[in-house]
Amino acid sequence: MQVTELIHAIKIPFKVPISPERSIDRFAFAYLVFGGSIHLIDCGVAGSESIIYDYIKEQGRDPKEISSLILTHSHPDHIGAAKSIKNQTSCTVFAHKLERDWIENTEQQFKDRPVPGFQILVEGSVVVDNLLEGGEIIELEKGILCKTIHTPGHSKGSMSLLLEDGKSLFTADVLIYPGDLPIYEDIFACRRSIKMLQEIDNVENLFSSWEDPIQGQDNIFKRMDESIAYLERIHTAVIKNGNMDKQQNNMELCQNVVSELGLPPFAAMPLVAKAFSSSLVAE
Repeated sequence: MQVTELIHAIKIPFKVPISPERSIDRFAFAYLVFGGSIHLIDCGVAGSESIIYDYIKEQGRDPKEISSLILTHSHPDHIGAAKSIKNQTSCTVFAHKLERDWIENTEQQFKDRPVPGFQILVEGSVVVDNLLEGGEIIELEKGILCKTIHTPGHSKGSMSLLLEDGKSLFTADVLIYPGDLPIYEDIFACRRSIKMLQEIDNVENLFSSWEDPIQGQDNIFKRMDESIAYLERIHTAVIKNGNMDKQQNNMELCQNVVSELGLPPFAAMPLVAKAFSSSLVAE
């Protein structure tokens, strides 16, 4: 769907197998910036290029016009189709330097972070052409500038992006959606990153990975506040159920916290357990 004059949002559905008998439905948004060429922000799981290409064709454009692919971080639902898109369009791939290893070596990512169904969700490795640190101004093309913002927490090298007019902010997975699966590496860094984003003035359009675009400054600020409140609720539940002085089974802690938060039982999984355990590390 078209959201602004330049920006189009594509909701990409996928399934995560959590057992041989069951999978859970998920989705992630990818974003297109239409200028003289096309600039893609994240690209969904393996096979998502067909959804992206079909949308581009519906808009009367050619998928081969994709000249830039900015990967906000290295997780499967953001890089899964990058290999095909890079091979088919010769686009320039951007990513934060702390995400490079997992993007350029997806087998290593799977060893380090064994997401269920990883081999189905990620097509393979892709070379990052331009490594970022945060704070750069990327000239996507003449007249379209994009500022990178290092927003760690969900992952070490997670990035947010601020489009040239300062009114359109892409946050990827930085904001934790209340009631959804809490997946992050560092709860304290998550909170700091969101508070930093709240300091940006005049943002009118918020584009995240886990929900429809949000428009209007008041709605955007409210959404960020809700995310911080959810993180604080999670942290309180972990501290209540955890013990920082004694060794504790992470999965047992996870099950207790999931129950207290009212999340579905399947949320008690290793990725969520790892997220919860970050509350037990001194800030």
